[in-house]
Amino acid sequence: MSSDFEGYEQDFAVLTAEITNKIARVPRLPPDEKKQMVANVEKQLEEAKELLEQMDLEVREIPPQSRGMYSNRMRSYKQEMGKLETDFKRSRIAYSDEVRNELLGDDGNSSENQLIKLREERAHLLDNTERLERSSRRLEAGYQIAVETDDQAGDQRPGVEVVACELLETCQDDEQNKLARRCWKTSVTTEKRYREHVKGFGKQMLTWGRAPGF
Repeated sequence: MSSDFEGYEQDFAVLTAEITNKIARVPRLPPDEKKQMVANVEKQLEEAKELLEQMDLEVREIPPQSRGMYSNRMRSYKQEMGKLETDFKRSRIAYSDEVRNELLGDDGNSSENQLIKLREERAHLLDNTERLERSSRRLEAGYQIAVETDDQAGDQRPGVEVVACELLETCQDDEQNKLARRCWKTSVTTEKRYREHVKGFGKQMLTWGRAPGF
């Protein structure tokens, strides 16, 4: 029984030595060889796990009075296996970062540079968003003033279209211009509906024999 365990031990020692060597080589290999090496290490790690399972079964069949020594060795092997898996994960992360840098043409500080760039873009986006919101509020306020002026001044009013055009000229940013154009189109449509409504109301009043002062 112990001879079988020792045979598995020897196989495990040889296999883990090969895995350790390959893990160290992964980050330094060319892309094609790296991919193949990673797949090979994954396969050998599975083989090492199977050996540990076989060794564990052997230990369980050893008489209790002799099992302590083998149990201690098993704990050591499992710790070694855990370390190999951790080292392999780190190696794969380094491999992934290097491949990404090769594809993007970035240097070793690409991650930090990208983070800084993303922060700058986010700040710029927030600034533009605030500017658009302010412009939108100004346009809405201007439109409301124009409507109120129409109600109060009759034919002498400056007109919603004129106010919207003036507001459009004050928007310098491209995005603000787009927003202003949309608001201008909306205001023009509203003005047309307003005129049609007044015209229709006047005709209706005439049918009642009361001519409105429009």
